[in-house]
Amino acid sequence: MSRRTSTAATLALVTALLLTGCGGPDESAGTPAATPTARGEAAPAVGGSPFWVDPDSDAARQVRAYEAEGRTEDARLMQRIAERPVADWPAGDDPVPDISRAVRGAAADRRTVVLVAYNIPHRDCGLYSAGGSHDGQAYRAWVDSFASAIGDAPAIVVLEPDALPHVVDGCTPAQHHDERYRLLSEAIDRLKRQPGTRVYLDAGNPAWIDDPGKLVEPLRRAGIARADGFSLNVSNFQTDAAVKGFGATLSGLLGGAHFTVDTSRNGDGPLPGDREEAWCNPPGRALGVPPTDRTGDARVDAYLWIKRPGESDGPCRGGPAAGTWWPEYALGLARRAKA
Repeated sequence: MSRRTSTAATLALVTALLLTGCGGPDESAGTPAATPTARGEAAPAVGGSPFWVDPDSDAARQVRAYEAEGRTEDARLMQRIAERPVADWPAGDDPVPDISRAVRGAAADRRTVVLVAYNIPHRDCGLYSAGGSHDGQAYRAWVDSFASAIGDAPAIVVLEPDALPHVVDGCTPAQHHDERYRLLSEAIDRLKRQPGTRVYLDAGNPAWIDDPGKLVEPLRRAGIARADGFSLNVSNFQTDAAVKGFGATLSGLLGGAHFTVDTSRNGDGPLPGDREEAWCNPPGRALGVPPTDRTGDARVDAYLWIKRPGESDGPCRGGPAAGTWWPEYALGLARRAKA
């Protein structure tokens, strides 16, 4: 999934690719949900995190491979990813197998699953993570399957990274805007029918949409009042301070809405300088704060690893296709982490 940092950058990238191939608080923010532990749905946090750790993640398998090869130090470093909970992005037309597996694993450990719903029609403006459902009806069926697979399990769902920021920056054509708002709103309603599910509607990052006010009306039209809040910094590298400042302003404009922050790769902040495709596999980055719901900020419900550290952003800087495991990049993130 690509993460443009400005409208100009988006338009430049699209051009290059073409050449080469009033409401009060209750009305606008909804009511913050109780934490899983408060609802009695998840075990007490271990290491500050109540979220499920996949024992067979790409990172976990990489640890085992390094150990078999005698690469003991690399295995130790990779554990910095393997031992942490990361979000599951159900792939393909049927999200049920991936979600069911995660829910079973989390139930055994009495943990909360973290999921990303990423299948909106016209996804990613046809760029590196193009795809999604072929029409609105297919998307509704996909979301219904997604929600049904969660069942009564405690879950956090980050809803459609990029979808609203791409409306705001103009990357998504105007003829798709009304449908997108409608589909996101319906998705929130469907997911919230699951009693243990919290939903955070994606709102980009402060280097992409620099004025939080531009997001207020789109978030309202998409149903933020019925969600648990919004998500920030998904798959990007902006610092915690920058993201929380942006989020606090946006929260205020929405009457106190809560939010989550993706800290998976922001340990050293963004790539210095205004470089082309700074969002795509930038070198020299590091893991950020490990996932936890103990954020010390009443508005920040969780720090999460939404982007799976070590998965490529796309075929740039020598990387494989978007979403493909790239062990060399993962190892670099882990090596530079503030352990």
